[in-house]
Amino acid sequence: MKEKIVLIDGHSILNRAFYGIPDLTNSSGFHTNAIYGFLNIMFKILSEEAPQYLTVAFDVSAPTFRHELFKEYKGTRKPMPQELREQVPVIKDLLKAMRINIIEKAGYEADDLLGTISKQSSKQGFEVSVISGDRDLLQLAEEDIKIRIPKTKRGTTEIEDYNAKDVLEAYQVTPLQIIELKALMGDTADNIPGVPGIGEKTATKIIVEYGNIENAFAHADEIKPNKAREALMENYDKARLSKTLATIDINCDIQYSIENAKLGNIYTDQAYQMFKELEFKNLLNRFDAPVNDNTLEEVFKTITMLDEAENIMNQAKKCDRIGIQMIVDKERLIGTSIALSETQVYFIVAEGFITTEYIADRVNEILNSSISISTIGLKEQLRILQISDINQCFDVEIGAYLLNPMNPIYPYSDLAKEYLGFILPEREELLGKLSYLDAYEQKPQELSKVVCYMSYVALMSAGVIEDRLKAAGEWDLFKKIEMPLIVTLHDMETTGIAVEKDELKEYGNQLSVRIIELEKQIYQLSGEEFNINSPKQLGEILFGKLGLPNGKKTKTGYSTAADVLEKLEADYEIVALILEYRQLTKLKSTYADGLANYIEADGRIHSNFNQTITATGRISSTEPNLQNIPIRMELGRLIRKVFIPKEDYVFVDADYSQIELRVLAHFSGDKKLIQAYREEQDIHKITASEVFHTPLEEVTSLQRRNAKAVNFGIVYGISSFGLSQDLSISRKEASEYIEKYFETYPRVKEFLDEAVMKAKQEGYSTTIFGRIRPIPELKSSNFMQRSFGERVAMNAPIQGTAADIIKIAMIRVNDRLKSESMKSKLILQVHDELLIEAHKDEIDKVKEILNCEMHGAANLLVPLEIDMSTGNNWYETK
Repeated sequence: MKEKIVLIDGHSILNRAFYGIPDLTNSSGFHTNAIYGFLNIMFKILSEEAPQYLTVAFDVSAPTFRHELFKEYKGTRKPMPQELREQVPVIKDLLKAMRINIIEKAGYEADDLLGTISKQSSKQGFEVSVISGDRDLLQLAEEDIKIRIPKTKRGTTEIEDYNAKDVLEAYQVTPLQIIELKALMGDTADNIPGVPGIGEKTATKIIVEYGNIENAFAHADEIKPNKAREALMENYDKARLSKTLATIDINCDIQYSIENAKLGNIYTDQAYQMFKELEFKNLLNRFDAPVNDNTLEEVFKTITMLDEAENIMNQAKKCDRIGIQMIVDKERLIGTSIALSETQVYFIVAEGFITTEYIADRVNEILNSSISISTIGLKEQLRILQISDINQCFDVEIGAYLLNPMNPIYPYSDLAKEYLGFILPEREELLGKLSYLDAYEQKPQELSKVVCYMSYVALMSAGVIEDRLKAAGEWDLFKKIEMPLIVTLHDMETTGIAVEKDELKEYGNQLSVRIIELEKQIYQLSGEEFNINSPKQLGEILFGKLGLPNGKKTKTGYSTAADVLEKLEADYEIVALILEYRQLTKLKSTYADGLANYIEADGRIHSNFNQTITATGRISSTEPNLQNIPIRMELGRLIRKVFIPKEDYVFVDADYSQIELRVLAHFSGDKKLIQAYREEQDIHKITASEVFHTPLEEVTSLQRRNAKAVNFGIVYGISSFGLSQDLSISRKEASEYIEKYFETYPRVKEFLDEAVMKAKQEGYSTTIFGRIRPIPELKSSNFMQRSFGERVAMNAPIQGTAADIIKIAMIRVNDRLKSESMKSKLILQVHDELLIEAHKDEIDKVKEILNCEMHGAANLLVPLEIDMSTGNNWYETK
């Protein structure tokens, strides 16, 4: 059986991977998608081929003989994107670390090197596979030389294989005649001219009949059509040049020994470390290298005896800092892991004599001493833990979030990799999708490992994270805002908000009545019944049958996305009805029906408030999302009626007024903006007066509304196109509005430009309080991505500062309510709004606290203002 060699076209496969796989970065912001895709393709090839030898050829940034023949060769190619360029040296280093043979030589393209090695190897009796995305290499195909062309799409790879017979079958010509085709039809990718006017179809016909361009030229008078004959006769020199340019050199002057390409163990320690740095977690299982947890697990111990548990609790009191992780599932404490040191990690199981009460009491006893604790996800554990001083706690999840708010989650395995430098098995590897309670019953040993990993990582990473927070200027943000906020959010979740079930049911009935009315009206206007929820059927009705304008047809039919329909809403009644139908059906499914599932035995909904979800620092609400209840349409606002205070209580609602515009005024230092806010003027009316050159007293409601859109649009870096869409005006008018705005408030333009420039230099933006928001999009070669990054750079400091301010206000308000032993509770935060369930005897005091603490949350160049109201349900407060 013949030995086999695989030859890879390095740049070609990297390029294909780069464009075939979505943008990936590691936690340091380094782009990795091309490397990741290259490795996946290489591993797939190695698995399929099982070769004894492997070589990867790369192009060198230097002229070749082709450039000497034709200066414009490859002259039309765009420069390599920076995101791809930075990955080239890293893949080379990685291949060297894997002891994989690399070849490159100035004066030659990778194609030439591959051609030379493939022909030499074939002559020496090897079976050869050439891997490239470039079909030019089909000219190399023989019985023993197979050309393999990968296609990467949506993360999966398919490969087309070509031996000589496959080329003939696919292209009607032999491999060497691929060169002849290129001579006639040219190649736009390489800027090979070919013969003007001769495309692939005509070129194929000519070469099939005459074999090569020389013979075709000799029989030019026979070639049809006439245009092709004349083109060949007039441009034969171009054809000959193109043939030379398209011909791969199979006799390169290179020193190549196939023994240097012999494959050994490619999974080396050095490669393993590089895979870790690149964060290719799902590729690490290819390595035999021991993972740090093998030795780490030796210090883990599961405790089921009371005397042992007591001994550990006593030892914990003597430590300065411990790692702790309490596992609670469905209000049940399953157990607690305590890491006393790097070599003392225990999982104390809540069973037998070690009761839930015993663990809770003893752990809280430890916490009442001066010991510092580190943990992951403190808020969930506050159902058991009783923290007297939040300053003794360190939530490493919160710290990691501040350092990199772009991550979706912060599991212990990611924290270990980022801050301790080693790989641990993930929770899913050990427990699958089991809940902690199910894992306790089905996989107790694996559960013990997971919880021990958590307390160990919490203990060992806290110091590293603290140092990095201080270096990033985020330590005060962590200690004074994010950690205290954990307690505030826990209190809000524990209290919850009451829901009137009958009112909710009645609200659902109101929606159902209106939805049925809308269905009838839509069917009447369309002339038939159809599934309104089917985009395909709806598209056919609107754009096919009714002939509405601006229909965008996709592979699956006409687009009926909101942005498409909203442009038609004003002119077509059926479209307005459909948009209302969509809103109401969502209201019914998500809120009228959905909220009922979240009402607990106490008649209240206890939503989760999340700190580590948004990159801007805003708090999010889930299960259910109480922050996204629609308020723009009256029927949407009505759902707030179902949220009620308990008996003898009312709701007091306080909402920051135009907080983001006030933050913009502070950041920009624009005198007119600052003066307007200090004098409590109507900022939208003033802007309208200035932008539209209208006396203040003559500003119309439409002008004020348009000015309001400009004011808030500027905060989000709105474009003239975006503003034109929002206001239904021409792009030119929108552009004039924005220009006039910047003329009115010149420091705003300067601030926004400076914010973008600074973010480009540093790679991130910061809030007044030091919150960092990375903006990797600013380095993208993609215009749309860069534009998005610029908008983020303008908005993130403003939105992030507003988020910080509302967090500070929440903490201050909650602390006051608790410290003054009031019955009233903070129960909800929605963007810039706080909702208090206030006892009727405490209403005035609650208002005083809200007024004091919300105004005092930040010291800006303009005053913070709040709108405050009361009501017997949430609806009445607005």
